[in-house]
Amino acid sequence: MGIVQENRVEVKSMLTAVSSKPSRSGRVHPFTTLDNAMSRHTLHVIVYYPRSPFGSFDLDSVRISLSELLSMYPPVVGRVAKTPDGILEVKCNDAGLRTLKAKVCVGIDEWLRSADGHDESDLTAWEDMPEDPSTWAPFRLQINEFEGGGVAIGLSCPHRQADATTLTVLLKSWTEAQRRRCLVHPPSFSPLPSILTDDTDAVKPNSASISEPISTKTATATFRFSSSAFKKYVEEEGIFPKASPLDVFAALFWTRVALVKRKSHDRVCMCVDFRRLLPNPLPYGFFGNALNFSSLEMTNVADQGIVHVARLINDHVTNLTVEKIRSDLNRVGEQELMYGRDLTIVNMEHMIVEGDPMMYDAVFEDGVRPVHVSYRIGNVGGEGVIMVMPSPEKGFGRVVSVTLPEEEMSKLLVDQEILRFEPKIILSGVK
Repeated sequence: MGIVQENRVEVKSMLTAVSSKPSRSGRVHPFTTLDNAMSRHTLHVIVYYPRSPFGSFDLDSVRISLSELLSMYPPVVGRVAKTPDGILEVKCNDAGLRTLKAKVCVGIDEWLRSADGHDESDLTAWEDMPEDPSTWAPFRLQINEFEGGGVAIGLSCPHRQADATTLTVLLKSWTEAQRRRCLVHPPSFSPLPSILTDDTDAVKPNSASISEPISTKTATATFRFSSSAFKKYVEEEGIFPKASPLDVFAALFWTRVALVKRKSHDRVCMCVDFRRLLPNPLPYGFFGNALNFSSLEMTNVADQGIVHVARLINDHVTNLTVEKIRSDLNRVGEQELMYGRDLTIVNMEHMIVEGDPMMYDAVFEDGVRPVHVSYRIGNVGGEGVIMVMPSPEKGFGRVVSVTLPEEEMSKLLVDQEILRFEPKIILSGVK
């Protein structure tokens, strides 16, 4: 008898995938101060394929490549432990990756049209960290088969252990291992460079629950914008030439959310991956968290034009220096919530590598590319999150995922300024 998560998703089986080669005895993976600052949040990536990339729903065809990949990622198959000083770390003991298989009783197109963020969480497996985490699996993989053949792969972990880039590279590397290709972005477990760290800043004991509940009931919706819509808007509004899709879409949603919230909402938190912003860039395969959180303020933003707000965002992001990143990292442990304490704008532009969105290059079988990729952050604060992500169509199109309190989301979904871009709205729960 299956384990029913929700009416439309039923888990059929669970197993533990192990690495093909044991890791070095006694190896541990430490958490940084930035990692520990993410302890209240969880991270979930769901990759949708129009048909099964495995040939069949049986995982035997990809289990070997998954085990080979896991041997390169000891922290993924390890377990969290606490040192005598109360500091959490990962013991790389090859305990394995929890892997579930589930059936979804509707087709993938119907799911993308009618499911909401709460439904989508059923496509990923999650279990809160217990008091004794020694046998608890922090990384969990769920393979979901839709009626009619589509498949969604959901990967979850505590945000303390990885950011969105790490999970994306992990999934993409699995597809490369399956096709017997060299890994484009092999994992790197080097510490953050000394240029960013304070030698006197020791990691403090942190045993906070990974997913202490947030009281605000939120809703999530995803807006897909085409390249042509972006270009048309830029021409009509006279947007400055160097404006990126991030600048424009972040400005659009910041101003509209401010209007929905009926307050000036003068401050946002900008979340930017800093791997490629350093003098000696970190590889995409850097394992862990490499995110900069910084405040951006504007007076009466709801009354400002998008051109003005877009320019402010552009200036802020392009002027992130090593000194600024280091300063922000030194303050990162001063707040409990990293996402949603202020309205948080997440920049995913770095995921476009030589014109190709990295997440849409996660291809198990030639000709079967993902049709959509979702990123979900658990336990965000009540001010909400705006994620600006690459689109499967490449070019200037973008996918914008917004999480807000439910009442505010219902207003945003009918906002005429946003609808002027003619977005395709998915995963909003509209039946």
